[in-house]
Amino acid sequence: MLLENKNAVIYGGGGAIGGAVARAFAREGARVHLAGRTRKSLEEVAEAIRAAGGAAETDQVDALDEAAVDRHADAVAERAGSLDISFNLISYGDVQGTPLAELALADFEQPVHNAVRTMFLTSRAAARHMIRQKSGVILAFGGYGDPPRNHFMGGLQVAFGALESLRRNLAAELGPHGIRVLALQTGGVPETIPTGFDWADAITEEIAGQTLLGRPASLADVGNAAVFAASDMARSMTATAINITGGSVVD
Repeated sequence: MLLENKNAVIYGGGGAIGGAVARAFAREGARVHLAGRTRKSLEEVAEAIRAAGGAAETDQVDALDEAAVDRHADAVAERAGSLDISFNLISYGDVQGTPLAELALADFEQPVHNAVRTMFLTSRAAARHMIRQKSGVILAFGGYGDPPRNHFMGGLQVAFGALESLRRNLAAELGPHGIRVLALQTGGVPETIPTGFDWADAITEEIAGQTLLGRPASLADVGNAAVFAASDMARSMTATAINITGGSVVD
């Protein structure tokens, strides 16, 4: 198994993407520590992992709260013996559908503030333990790049750009300590569209139409790519993104 004996913290582990990554990590032998604000959704993911023979723990943590993030990381490292993987997959509270020229300042600022704050806090908390271990992997998630045409993304694309800059800085500073920092880049995951959303089919078709493969990444694809990024199979990879856009972004 690719992640045997690894301890992985997944912030937002009760969400669609966080849950998919957690299940993939557990399948490959990692003990997953699911952190988030909603206990019920965390427990649902953890129960599915345990039912499949994996190991999962849950903790109610606000990943925007500095003290809470630090306490949780310290507790995981103490009780598990290491903190090997940190992946932040919380939502940023972005407001979409309104042109920037009409968007309220608070709505624009919120995803930028939340994304940078939570990624900094969780990465810093993990890095303090990983530096002592002289190993570790910090993962980011985002769809940075050119803004999609005919969509009003609010501050979300700006947030992704800020995360990309933070990821580069983290990789540069933490690399000498044996810590890798990578991002997973998707062009959108249609399975995350809420059930019953009026434009779900049209959005799915549009996302697929922008790819070279004719299909976007699935939740399973995201989980598998995350396993690879966190494993020793990718031991020479840092300071870059793993492109799982299906070719909608051409590097």
